[in-house]
Amino acid sequence: MPDSPPPTTGLHHVTNICTNMEETRSFYEDVLGFHTVKRTENYDDPGTLHYYFSPTPEGEPGTTITYFEYPNSRGSPGPGASHHFAMGVEDEDTLLEWREHLKDHGVRVSPVRDRTYFKSIYFTDPDGLVFELATMGPGFTVDEEVPGREFVDPRAAGDAGEANTGTQPGDQQ
Repeated sequence: MPDSPPPTTGLHHVTNICTNMEETRSFYEDVLGFHTVKRTENYDDPGTLHYYFSPTPEGEPGTTITYFEYPNSRGSPGPGASHHFAMGVEDEDTLLEWREHLKDHGVRVSPVRDRTYFKSIYFTDPDGLVFELATMGPGFTVDEEVPGREFVDPRAAGDAGEANTGTQPGDQQ
C-alpha cells in the first residue's frame, strides 16, 4: 500500500442546484459571458435537467460549472453545503472591470475586499449562491515562506479576516 494517495489533476467541475434553468442559463451566458457547453439530464435522476457552463467554448475539465434543476427546492447553508466558490481573475484592474460589469447588469456586488493573499468581490446567482471573483496574487507566501506550515491569524491582517462574504445592502456603490 503506498504512503500517499495517487495524484489528481485538480478540480474537475463543480455542480450546483438551481430552481430555474433558464434564469441560470441567462445569468451565465448574458452576465458572466460563459458558454453553455452541454444540455442533458442528470444520469442519476432522469428527467432532471443538467446543464454545463464554461468560460471556454469546449468546457475543458477544470473550467466547468454544472447545474441540476430542482424547481421546488430551497437549500440551507451549513455542514454538507458549499458556502461559496471562487473564480480567478488576473489582477485588481480586471477585478474592478468585473465589478462595474456586474453592476451594469443589475447584479448586487460587494466592494473589493483585501483578503491578504488576493483581493475579491462577491455576488450571488439568481438562487442566492455566493460567487467570488479573486485576483491571482499576491499569493499564499505573502505572510509565510512555506504556505500552510503555521497558523496565521486573519484578524492581524485587517479586512482579510472579515467573515462576511455575502453582499449587503449598500454594497453596490
